[in-house]
Amino acid sequence: MVDPRPLIAHIVYSFRVGGLENGMVNLINRLPDSHYRHAVIALTAVDPTFAARIKRDDVQYLSLHKSPGQGAKLFPRMHRLLRELSPAIVHTRNLAALEMNAPAWSAGVPVRIHGEHGWDENDPGGRKPLPRWIRKGYRPFVTHYIALSRELENYLAQGVGVAATRRDLICNGVDAQRFRPREGARQALKDAPFTGPGLCVIGTVGRLQAVKDQAGLVQAFAILASRPGCEHVRLVIVGEGPQRAEVEAAVAASGIAEKIWLAGERSDVAELMRSFDVFALPSLAEGISNTVLEAMACGLPVVATAVGGNPELVGDGITGTLVPVSDREALADALQAYVKDAARLRAHGEAARGRIEESFSLDGMVGRYDALYRRMLERAARPKQ
Repeated sequence: MVDPRPLIAHIVYSFRVGGLENGMVNLINRLPDSHYRHAVIALTAVDPTFAARIKRDDVQYLSLHKSPGQGAKLFPRMHRLLRELSPAIVHTRNLAALEMNAPAWSAGVPVRIHGEHGWDENDPGGRKPLPRWIRKGYRPFVTHYIALSRELENYLAQGVGVAATRRDLICNGVDAQRFRPREGARQALKDAPFTGPGLCVIGTVGRLQAVKDQAGLVQAFAILASRPGCEHVRLVIVGEGPQRAEVEAAVAASGIAEKIWLAGERSDVAELMRSFDVFALPSLAEGISNTVLEAMACGLPVVATAVGGNPELVGDGITGTLVPVSDREALADALQAYVKDAARLRAHGEAARGRIEESFSLDGMVGRYDALYRRMLERAARPKQ
């Protein structure tokens, strides 16, 4: 018996721990089972441990093990795969998967949606001409675009020439039940070294890569910890990635390695966030950061660089503090303001939680994706004039 539910084929570079991928998990888990089926196609590989976060048992996972280089080599294989799967919607995400809209078009997929979630690590801020021309070149194959921040929407409009009728702004949402403020004393978690009631724990969560600049955060933290009255500060960095050696070197060079915990990749991120007092995001470039939303949902003030979608999330002086990129002293100053002012820390944390409840609910995000998918399917089903 043929399943009448439309199939959505989600195409990404890889399916592993990451903000973009976490958003996919939340979306697939919460879209109504009766409305859609799903397939996750990774151009490289699907991490089975991460895929287990999807609670539906009817999702297909396919790893294409793409070798480095142009994705056009995969076009024939992707064309055959999509002809076999016959999805009603292909949803690609970020530049690495954009070109797969071409074989989706040739395979006759009626709706081809592309999402821009953040800047490529090699093109922070979207300033390089080549990625812009690549986006322009594949524009005819894309039915509709989704931008996750105003900055990305403006880039699509002005830099890529995507008309307003072909784009939507859908910000990420956060699970405000899983990510919630701490109640009472800090809990002791597995392997966690910083549980004392007199400590002020600064935390960050993210893949260890150059664009996230965790090494710069370590340097700013060392400045902070050297200041009078800041002896009780501690730093927790959660995540793994290619910059692990650089971050470890920065920790060793700080001279205060005993005050810094590199926690690695963790499955208890929500619990870890509730053990923080302040959240820091020193990124060189950002889209709409899931970890900022999660930290805000946990009632944490956020100190973040004023890049990408961060100013759309962090109300400077209201829910957190924005600082210039790569300015270690400014980052240390902003963190110190919370370390030394418990009332400010508490007020900004409460305001952050309130902003999540008002504007960034997960149900609201899922509803907007559902409405867009339905609208695109209805439009594709109309007889051509």
